[in-house]
Amino acid sequence: MAATWTKSDWRNKPRIQMPEYPDTDALKAVEARLASYPPLVFAGEARKLTRQLGEVAEGRAFLLQGGDCAESFSEFNADSIRDTLKVMLQMAVVLTFGAKCPVVKIGRMAGQFAKPRSAPTETVNGVELPSYRGDIINDLDFTAESRIPDPDRMLQAYTQAAASLNLLRAFSQGGFADIERVHSWTLGFTQDADGYEKYDALANRISESLEFMRAAGVTGESVDALHRVDFYTSHEALLLEYEEALCRIDSTSGLPVAGSGHMIWIGDRTRQPDGAHVEFARGVQNPIGLKCGPSLDADELITLIDKLNPDNIAGRLTLIARFGAGSVGDHLPKLIRKVQAEGRKVVWSCDPMHGNTIKSSTGYKTRPFDSVLREVREFFDVHTAEGTIPGGVHFEMTGKDVTECTGGLRAVTDEDLSDRYHTACDPRLNAAQSLELAFLVAEELHQRVEQQRAAV
Repeated sequence: MAATWTKSDWRNKPRIQMPEYPDTDALKAVEARLASYPPLVFAGEARKLTRQLGEVAEGRAFLLQGGDCAESFSEFNADSIRDTLKVMLQMAVVLTFGAKCPVVKIGRMAGQFAKPRSAPTETVNGVELPSYRGDIINDLDFTAESRIPDPDRMLQAYTQAAASLNLLRAFSQGGFADIERVHSWTLGFTQDADGYEKYDALANRISESLEFMRAAGVTGESVDALHRVDFYTSHEALLLEYEEALCRIDSTSGLPVAGSGHMIWIGDRTRQPDGAHVEFARGVQNPIGLKCGPSLDADELITLIDKLNPDNIAGRLTLIARFGAGSVGDHLPKLIRKVQAEGRKVVWSCDPMHGNTIKSSTGYKTRPFDSVLREVREFFDVHTAEGTIPGGVHFEMTGKDVTECTGGLRAVTDEDLSDRYHTACDPRLNAAQSLELAFLVAEELHQRVEQQRAAV
């Protein structure tokens, strides 16, 4: 593949959902600067993630992918990074207990700056302007000047991503992620809230397991894996000028690697088999995600799999299903059957966010917690019926106490949405909703484990 592919080949393919920069000289200058910068991630890290996702594909691990809908320049700070990581670590411990297997942790962080949009323009109070496409491209402010694509924003995105990665590496390797510390946060969460009794019971079972391990001499001090974690970054590879500029040749293998993030994915709107985004992604060695929506045909999926994973490497390709609650059974089974019949090795993951976006009675875009949970359960049910592996979940979430998605035990109502609606694009689960969802998914995983044991 690498012998016939170059990182600029995408420029000869049809491109959509990408900006037209008015100052091409400025764009070329920014691309040249980015090309001279160090990569944000390294080939060895990407290879390690592929191996771990290979374990997910075989049913020996579970994938948790989550983070911001769209990262913001204005809200960037260390506390936000820490809080989102903290919730993801808590979710991972709960899911590990439910699944009885390792959890691969991937953040939508340090690169999730660009967003596809349903329309090229938007109208407010009779004024029509180009759509906001993420801070790496233009600004959220509704002015003509703010909406002009500015290539210098790529440099700011790189700087923010580098700082985010630096902090994530420090937190994940420096003791912040110690399993006993993480579990103590979860205990505080369940014990202080009305209605969380069943979650508290599960948390106490985790406590008993940790106490047994401690008594046996298995602690973070004696076992490094309990004291630190592998935490990876991912984003939608939408802005290909940025992706190309950060693409590097791995000095050990001689193969191209996307230096912008450990995992990149192709969105449901940009998955054309002969399009620019598929062309770029097929040539890099990173693990690749592919969003699969209702319009995806089973034969087209096989064409995409063959382009993105021609060597059929387990862990190379994650198929991220996003159909909407009530529609999973209409679309997912035929895709699974085709992939199984063709013998393709993939990770199946569930994105229950994008198919469940509605407009609330108060005018805010939101996602009902119950719909998110229903889609996850339908995803598991289909895989159980097909005898295949539900490999993971993919959430838009934050560690902050926002009011963007309705529902959950600490119920957010339509009337609450205006209190702390901070997203730059789509609504996110808040910290409490994210952790509650992890407990509910852990129950699904536990039931699956028990069914498998009973069948032996």
